[in-house]
Amino acid sequence: MCNHDHTSAPTPKSELPRRGVLAGAAALAGISVAGLAAQMVSAPPALADNPNSGPNYPGKALTTQALIIEGGTVVDPKTGDAVADGVVVLDGGKVAAVGSRDETRKAVAAVVQRARVLNATGRWVLPGLVDAHVHANALADARLLLQSGATSVRSGSSSFYQDIALAAVPSWSQGISPRMTAAGLFISPDQGDSLLADPDLAPLAMLKNGVTETQDLAYLTRVNIKRGAEVIKTRANPRAGLPEQDPRELVYDVEQIGAIVKAAKGAGVLCHAYSAEGIDGAVRAGVRSIEHGVFVSEATIHDMARRGTYFTPTMDAITSMATSANPILAARGKEYTPILQAAVRAAKDAGVTIIAGTDSFGTDVTPIGTEVRLLSEAGLTPLEALQAATTNAARLLGRGDAVGRLVRGSLADVVIVDADPLTDGSALEKVSTVVAQGAVVRTNL
Repeated sequence: MCNHDHTSAPTPKSELPRRGVLAGAAALAGISVAGLAAQMVSAPPALADNPNSGPNYPGKALTTQALIIEGGTVVDPKTGDAVADGVVVLDGGKVAAVGSRDETRKAVAAVVQRARVLNATGRWVLPGLVDAHVHANALADARLLLQSGATSVRSGSSSFYQDIALAAVPSWSQGISPRMTAAGLFISPDQGDSLLADPDLAPLAMLKNGVTETQDLAYLTRVNIKRGAEVIKTRANPRAGLPEQDPRELVYDVEQIGAIVKAAKGAGVLCHAYSAEGIDGAVRAGVRSIEHGVFVSEATIHDMARRGTYFTPTMDAITSMATSANPILAARGKEYTPILQAAVRAAKDAGVTIIAGTDSFGTDVTPIGTEVRLLSEAGLTPLEALQAATTNAARLLGRGDAVGRLVRGSLADVVIVDADPLTDGSALEKVSTVVAQGAVVRTNL
């Protein structure tokens, strides 16, 4: 039932000063307002749509030195091919060359006088990993994600547009934040204090039953996109990780989620869903990916395969509940784990593309390698599990070969591990070196 007048519903103000809107998010993320203004100068179009947002920052973006990684086995997740005693040359934020020593000889000669050299002998060299479901709200969160090897991430929403601010950081200082695909605010009935993230959200404070009407759902979606969100996060069911909530209850149905998908205008919608009804409605509404998806039905799995809907099972978020001190959560974890593992196997058999996402929140970061191991334990081969955190995730994010592979022209993100990821599903938990945006984030080489 509608509890307010729709006849004069507001539209997001495109002229709203974004400097003021994002300043609060910048403060929460530990970024200066001056720095934020700088980020908007060279940010993607979605972040720089208002030329009057603030003065141009007078400084210059930091750049990294060239990097040569040699001696390791270079793995291509797309094909499963590996080059022993391989070389990767990074320069100017891109992969300048990759292959055997002979194939990369000229590229090495061009940068060797100004390059840092890492000897990866006895190790495996991979593209930076993708964690497709995180909640990063501060620079401390971002740094921990990078330390785990997640050099690209998709946000599962933030509370005050912190993810949009974090998305601008790599353009100015490398190795501080992963490449962020931001979602903005969670499209959910109760926005709470998140309504304070933007003056355009003030009209939603009058809603007695929260954001549930299709017009209001579309409005909140449009505000997110105007503020720079590249994807939209919504829900079909409540949270499983809160004992007072029933994750099988329905929050939004197919009509409501459909209104969000339509308003997103091509921005991929990721949907938090647990119940068979909720998952089915989200898939029929046209969401880009299902998150969690424990009780997905066989019929819906086949519909996902037909539609090209991605599946992010967030294995660790579900399985870890089994060890919770709370008896309700512990019971859920023990019940849900084998059901979700079976869903992963069924999705694989049906041809659904499976994606790795940890559902990490704040500084409570699960390494992306742990999620990859759990996918392997659920039934994916080591290569398929690796693809879930590289090529599959890059395709979901629309990054093509720029992310998830080490090929000439791809982005300068590299992870070096101490075990063979083509035979060992736990190899990505053994990270020795992380390079993000050409900067060495951690190494023990």
